[in-house]
Amino acid sequence: SGVAWNESHHCRLLAGLVPDQFQMCRRNLEVMPSIVRAARQTKSICQKSFADMRWNCSSIQRAPSFGPDLLKGTRESAFAHALAAAAVTHSIARACAAGELPLCSCGPGPSEVPGPGFRWGGCGDNLRYGLQLGAAFADSPSKSSKLGTQALRAMNLHNSAVGRQVLSDSLDTKCKCHGVSGSCSVKTCWKGLPNLEEIASELKSKYLAATKVTHRLVGPRKQLVPKEADARPVTDTDLVYLVSSPDYCTPNIHLGSLGTQDRQCNKTSMGSDSCNLMCCGRGYNTYTEEVVERCHCKYHWCCYVVCKKCRRKVERHVCK
Repeated sequence: SGVAWNESHHCRLLAGLVPDQFQMCRRNLEVMPSIVRAARQTKSICQKSFADMRWNCSSIQRAPSFGPDLLKGTRESAFAHALAAAAVTHSIARACAAGELPLCSCGPGPSEVPGPGFRWGGCGDNLRYGLQLGAAFADSPSKSSKLGTQALRAMNLHNSAVGRQVLSDSLDTKCKCHGVSGSCSVKTCWKGLPNLEEIASELKSKYLAATKVTHRLVGPRKQLVPKEADARPVTDTDLVYLVSSPDYCTPNIHLGSLGTQDRQCNKTSMGSDSCNLMCCGRGYNTYTEEVVERCHCKYHWCCYVVCKKCRRKVERHVCK
């Protein structure tokens, strides 16, 4: 985090880069803070997105030394690749619009005619530049013939493309009002991307509906096709996986499962975070914890808030 990224030898500080990524780092030092930021976002958002499930993405903290859950072509690996690819494109596109990068600026103006009551202006996220550099960086490991099987490389490239496609489809019109006394008589609008959490939410839905595939010859070349004969063909917006995941109930280092012992569960939930599902039927222990919170807050003119501290007891439930 403290690296200035102004000298090419800084690229050696990043573990796990394939040669093409290392060369891209040396040629595009100014982009590296955006890529590092994207890696951090991928870690935190992945864990946040799966906090209520048995697999909670905690293994992503070991990057770039992944375990079997993220290396063997599972649907969890599919989600992680899609999110990482979307994150790096998102981060670069936003950095362009923020004036952080010397070789790009605002995104190109929309070609569509503005609607009544607004005009195109502002500074849109530069999705085009983000896609160009983001794809070059994120796809390099899967294009390296030394890493993984041909089927796994094809799966990773497909899922990374899905992540970028979901991001591209999310580009939306954002507006700012102008007018007397805050009225919205005139609006300036531009094309912007949503927060990455929204993209992760869409990708999680695709993770839950992911298609199991096999890599086989279709005509002159190999393609990813559904494992089940009656399944619909794979589209450009479907996440795909090669091997079924373990249930993640018990620790198994060979499968990349950490188990759910000592995970907190929700006694009243009917979803994936319920004590029955999270604890895999093993039961749970209950304990009481005292938490300290801000309370009885009062606003004082002008301009500060004073709060008291209140203690209350909270019941926690933890898997056996």
